[in-house]
Amino acid sequence: MSSSPQGEKDKSSNYSLDRDIPRTSPSYEDEDEAHRGVRKVEAIHRVFGRYSKWALFISLGLAAYIYSLDGTTTYNYLSFATSGFGHHSLISSIQVAQAVIVAVGKPVIARIADVSSRGTAYVFVLLFYVIGYIVIASAQNVGAIAAGIVIYAMGLQLLTQVIIADITTLKWRGLVSALMSTPFIINAFVGSNISTNILQNSGWRWGYGMFAILVPAALSPLIVTLLWAEWKARKQGLIEKNTQTADMKWYMRVRRMAAQLDIIGLALLGTSVALILLPLTLSENAKGHWKNASMIAMIVIGGVLIPVFFMYDWKLAKYPVVPARLLKNRSVVGASLIGFFDFVSFYLTFTYLFSFVIVVKPWSVLPAPLLHATYFSQTQTVALTFFGICAGFAMRFIHRYKYVLVVGLCIRLVGVGLMIHSRGANASDAEIVWTQILQGIGGGFAAVSLQVGAQASVPHVDVAMVTAVVLLITEIGGAVGSAIAGAIWTNTMPGKISQYLPFLPEADRQQLFGSIVYAASFPRGHPVREGVIAAYSDVMETMLIVATVLSVFPIFIALAMPNWHLGDKQNAVDDKNLAGEPTLSGQQEQQKS
Repeated sequence: MSSSPQGEKDKSSNYSLDRDIPRTSPSYEDEDEAHRGVRKVEAIHRVFGRYSKWALFISLGLAAYIYSLDGTTTYNYLSFATSGFGHHSLISSIQVAQAVIVAVGKPVIARIADVSSRGTAYVFVLLFYVIGYIVIASAQNVGAIAAGIVIYAMGLQLLTQVIIADITTLKWRGLVSALMSTPFIINAFVGSNISTNILQNSGWRWGYGMFAILVPAALSPLIVTLLWAEWKARKQGLIEKNTQTADMKWYMRVRRMAAQLDIIGLALLGTSVALILLPLTLSENAKGHWKNASMIAMIVIGGVLIPVFFMYDWKLAKYPVVPARLLKNRSVVGASLIGFFDFVSFYLTFTYLFSFVIVVKPWSVLPAPLLHATYFSQTQTVALTFFGICAGFAMRFIHRYKYVLVVGLCIRLVGVGLMIHSRGANASDAEIVWTQILQGIGGGFAAVSLQVGAQASVPHVDVAMVTAVVLLITEIGGAVGSAIAGAIWTNTMPGKISQYLPFLPEADRQQLFGSIVYAASFPRGHPVREGVIAAYSDVMETMLIVATVLSVFPIFIALAMPNWHLGDKQNAVDDKNLAGEPTLSGQQEQQKS
């Protein structure tokens, strides 16, 4: 049920800027210094003219394009890169590690963006991107691939969404945010052709390595635009000099930065999540499997570190990863939980989906072109992008986000559930494609509305951190989903292959388990290929049942979230515009008081 804008504002007065800063920790001066990046953004907004703002939007679009080209191509390379080293089953382990780093990296990037500036944060992200891609392209084993993926898994997506929140009012934010994903529609086709040709001609190494050149070229205009605007604002006296750290020695600045980034808290969180989840995917390949003492030790230590993290962050950390005030915010908590369950469900269905269609469907017989399978892998992305734009339009005119969110989550549930029936080799192509379209429709509605709902519930100084916290919990959900998918795959697939192909030597069965290239090399109708298809279908069924059950929870959580009014303000809890100045209604209230 929708509540009035004024009622929501009254109920959420504890999120106003003056009351949002606890007096016990940290001090007002420290808190203001920790949000210098936000002050710079508000100052930059005052110096942007018509042409410079267009330059900002165009450079954001270019950054969004390269991010989408990355996402629509590199996903397809991982199956072949791991298969090349005979470790295809380790895909889920790599994705767990990636998701953990993505998760804990987002608050770091958000802090850097808040403490220094948005432009500085982009430079930081760019550095990790380039190093990561170079490591992957030169990898000599699957461990180096994992290391490279972990290194480049930082916050480009986060920064783009934060800047959009900086420069758009609530009623336009969903639409602008969705439009920044438009390149995914183009690259679903362009990227599919690129990845297919690279896999057939140049190899997966060049597929990763070319981004070490493309990403710096694409991000440079945005970084230059942001740093130029910051310089201009400082020249006009709109940005005050930081007197608190001017006289500090370098090691004191480093220690202060470490405290503001909450390095210890993030390390505890990332380590605990990784130690709990990685054994689920590594146990099958470990000596002795679950009897291996290291598997049990990892889970126990990870479990112990969780309460240690909460105790440190709530009692000792000066700038905790998740400030206590956000834990009392129903919108932030709800958005985080929805993102968590949605990503668990998504990665259960998606982690091995590309491998599944390569082996099960006759669209691509290796080494023939992989184009149809690659197109299929982008179906959900195209639908998600297009209907995300539709969701942005809907929120622009109905000025609410909750209706769009609930409808989207219901449609997504239907799409996941239908995959249970369409997983088999005899299911029609239209049926399996429609499951991806439905999930894309629901995901597009949910993703855009969820983000706007969370950002609307906090003042501008908290937007970057709230965006990071929601994505942190969401990415942890992705890690959990990948871990569960990997556990199901590695612990049941060998047995299923043995069940359907008992006549094969053990070495051949291990090779079928370790490489989709080998599994797909047998023609359809061959006893080995049909046995592998039956095994793949049984394992996917288990994953999809779990994913369908988990897709129910986000619907009930969404129903309990407040339905903020999306108007002409930066957020729904104070009366300030994009430049940080009181709006007309806010000025009238101040005059009355």
